Amino acid sequence: MQIGDLIRRAGRQYGAAPALVDGDRTVSFAEFDALTDRLGHALLARGLAPGDRVAVLVPNGIDGVVAYYALAKSGLVRVPLNARETPHEHAFKIDDSQARALVHAGAPSAQVEIMIAADELPGMIEAAPDGPCDVRRDPDEPLRLAYTGGTTGTPKAVVLTTRSELAEVDNFLVDLLPNLRPDSRMLHAAPITHGSGAFFLPHLVKGAANVIVPRFSPPAFLEAAQKHHATTTFMVPTMIGMLLEDPATAEAASSGALALERLCYGGAPIATTVLQRGLDLLGPVFTQLYGQAEAPLAITCLQPWEHTPDRLTSAGKPYTFVEVDIRDSEGNSLGVDDVGEVLTRGPHTMERYWRRPDATAVALEPDGWLHTGDLGRWDAEGYLHLQDRRHDVIISGGFNVYPREVEDALLAHPAVVEAAVVGLPDDTWGERVTAAVVLRSEADPEDVREFCRGRLAGFKRPKAVEIWTDLPTSPVGKSLRREVRDRMLARNGNEDH
Repeated sequence: MQIGDLIRRAGRQYGAAPALVDGDRTVSFAEFDALTDRLGHALLARGLAPGDRVAVLVPNGIDGVVAYYALAKSGLVRVPLNARETPHEHAFKIDDSQARALVHAGAPSAQVEIMIAADELPGMIEAAPDGPCDVRRDPDEPLRLAYTGGTTGTPKAVVLTTRSELAEVDNFLVDLLPNLRPDSRMLHAAPITHGSGAFFLPHLVKGAANVIVPRFSPPAFLEAAQKHHATTTFMVPTMIGMLLEDPATAEAASSGALALERLCYGGAPIATTVLQRGLDLLGPVFTQLYGQAEAPLAITCLQPWEHTPDRLTSAGKPYTFVEVDIRDSEGNSLGVDDVGEVLTRGPHTMERYWRRPDATAVALEPDGWLHTGDLGRWDAEGYLHLQDRRHDVIISGGFNVYPREVEDALLAHPAVVEAAVVGLPDDTWGERVTAAVVLRSEADPEDVREFCRGRLAGFKRPKAVEIWTDLPTSPVGKSLRREVRDRMLARNGNEDH
């Protein structure tokens, strides 16, 4: 089966029902099938050949989704670019992917052989022939390149195939969204280039509409959610925090104006204090997704009914068709409460890293097990608890300190809205635990530091707390601890260089 087969079947089955909604514009299932066919023909007519990479840099909207799936139908490989990234980051990905074409809105970030402005797309579609665009490629050939977040250095392109994409849809329909129906509504408030985009196909195949918000803000989200009776959405934790801070959210929730059944979240750790506030305000609608670019959004999930007070620090249990193991540095599987690296295996995982055979060999075992780089442990009930990224662990006085645990303690302070914890070089301790926090109300740094006493062992408590106006994050909302650390070191004279 190809991705185009799913689109054609949805077009036949659901016809005139709304498939995509963006402001005042609505595209039906039949229209979406026809638009992607015609644009697929038009792209091939521009001289592109199946297997060529095509970078797409357009904001959240219908045009971007049509372009994505026209690429799938024409056998072209999608390279999505996030509009929040810099021109330098765009240029790197275009060059690294060896893209032959760039579909862009506004000023292009780089020059490639074939440049296609987004406002050209309607004309290209109008001039293209009718009829199916049905390029059949081997299901193990590249479908899209998904770049890693680059939180540990240069981003790597993850090769995802048609087979892995279909397996991801299976994971969603079996475990994450088993009750999807034609009157379901997915609200895309996060970039469709990343996690939110994974929800498109599962909703499409079940006849449910995908509603797009061009750019997230709490007012825009609340307006769209109420207008379209959104049942599902995806957010990163920073978005959830912003939503909960807006008084209009409480008003909408208390009035019964929100129809949300699932607020899926992932992409970065969430503070238990934020999660509990969300549960108190919005009810049992939260679903945690643990995944990564190499295993898209499907390693474990914590279902709404599993969000009990004793499990809020858990990432949940493995999906039905996904294997998960925790191993020590020698490759031995670990038991309950022993911390080791999380490995996963399943048909949805990456085929390889693009043009990075050495990195592929490190990440993928010959038998298909993928090294996530995350540290975690099982509890007695089989729930996974993530400790931190392996490279972020601070070693202070010979003890391992997991930044996420310290951040959670800091976020319990009523004045702290964001926190990032890093290790700085220290002649006595090896590394000293240091925190940068953003406040919602005035607080003394020493009081914030002392707040951790009784919540954390002495070696885990921050030796210093700095007040920052904002913390650096990636374009998808992940905290960039590496950049926090680099800024601190630069200010202190690059003491570790």
